[in-house]
Amino acid sequence: MAVKIRMTRIGRRHRPFFRINAIESRQPRDGKVLEKLGHYDPIEKDPEKQIVLDTQRVQYWLDKGAIPSDAVSYLLLHKGIETASLKQKTERRAKARAAARAKGRPFTQADRIAAEKALKQAEEKAKAEAEEKTQTKAAEEKAKAEAEAKAKVEAQEQKAEAEKPAKEEPPSKPEEPAEDQQKPKPEQKADVEAKAESAPKTEPETTEAETTKPETAEESVAPEPKAKKEKKPAPKKKADDSDEN
Repeated sequence: MAVKIRMTRIGRRHRPFFRINAIESRQPRDGKVLEKLGHYDPIEKDPEKQIVLDTQRVQYWLDKGAIPSDAVSYLLLHKGIETASLKQKTERRAKARAAARAKGRPFTQADRIAAEKALKQAEEKAKAEAEEKTQTKAAEEKAKAEAEAKAKVEAQEQKAEAEKPAKEEPPSKPEEPAEDQQKPKPEQKADVEAKAESAPKTEPETTEAETTKPETAEESVAPEPKAKKEKKPAPKKKADDSDEN
């Protein structure tokens, strides 16, 4: 006869309570119990009172070949009783986990969530790097285009300046004397006035250039004097002629 150690739920709703029994494997959950071995109260706050077991009787049934369920195996492990079934299951589970990880497949739900999270982070990183590369490339192309346009404009300006004739260059304006140089200082002005008063007054000599003024075309051609009307002498009388004779 095969015996199993498993739990039977009792208690009301929202207040679970489990009994740990040794029962024949063919019996249903609430079937005939061979022996009560303890109980499990998950609501109890004290961890020592949550699991109550008769360890001697549990060990007796284990030695008889009883097989505990998975839940009972973990409860027994809390009390320091390691079953062969749990040990074998743990070894099989470790091998399956190692094989799944070697193939790169998630083994549990936590592994699956971690793998999805890592994949999402890798995709976001790759996307950010691609965007950064495109932005840097666009900036470099823009800077290159601006530099080429600027060089082209400068070359055109240099060519236009070289083609300009020298005549178009505006004449350089004479440098105007500074205001300080144009205006005599007050001391120099006083010296000049004193020298002018002390110097003898002389009539200004007229130079030859001033006396001899250039004659214009109109002045060089003197107007012709009008011919004076000569008075004809009156004829002498004949008597006078006779007297003379």
